Amino acid sequence: MNVLDMFRLDGKLALVTGSRRGIGRAMAEALAEAGADIIGVSKSMEPEGSEVAQAVTALGRKFYPYTCDFSNRDSVNAFLRQVTADHPAIDILVNNAGTILRKPAAEHPDEYWNEVMETNLNSQWVISREIGKRMVERGSGKIIFTASLLTFQGGITVPGYAASKGAIGQLTKALANEWAGRGVQVNAIAPGYIATDNTTALRADPVRNPAILARIPAGRWGVPDDFKGTAVYLASKASDYVSGEIVVVDGGWMGR
Repeated sequence: MNVLDMFRLDGKLALVTGSRRGIGRAMAEALAEAGADIIGVSKSMEPEGSEVAQAVTALGRKFYPYTCDFSNRDSVNAFLRQVTADHPAIDILVNNAGTILRKPAAEHPDEYWNEVMETNLNSQWVISREIGKRMVERGSGKIIFTASLLTFQGGITVPGYAASKGAIGQLTKALANEWAGRGVQVNAIAPGYIATDNTTALRADPVRNPAILARIPAGRWGVPDDFKGTAVYLASKASDYVSGEIVVVDGGWMGR
């Protein structure tokens, strides 16, 4: 097989959560560019005409929109019942949906903690279990989690987020250990500091923004398109012998 053909996703069906904007949208579009049809899921996904849907269909791929409130277990379960009935064979699962709520630890309320953990960890576990067991039964599949630099570091004023992303790193490895021998590769992508809605406050902070930029060897904030190549690699045959890895895409932050 030609090496470039190993990255093709023709005939594959990919489910991407949090795909309406930001990194999730970029990854959904990248998978479509490589040949996959897309199931796009977000809390506020439009039933038709979303920008991501237009981008995917312009490539000649199919786009199936779904809504799901990832902070609500009943909504997650209802979504799973519907999507698995509509699409019994999902080849690629990208667990990207997430949220972040900022408040110092001593003032961090239960409501913040619970919403972040349910969205960033619990829902991703449930979705991975339900989609993943079908992949295991078929003997093939790819699961990609969106981790974070806070999978490795503690962060500031985001204890729930840091805890959830640390757990995502361990969940990636736990599932990989069980499923790699069954034909299902489970890996994660850890974004660095990326210009998205979640980092608006940081980029506007006159102290934190220059401090962050000073540590990034690449000298800039990342952008969602920086994740296209890694997403396609981990979703494709090119990564068939890669399992349980957390691929850091951070402009060199973790190397400092």
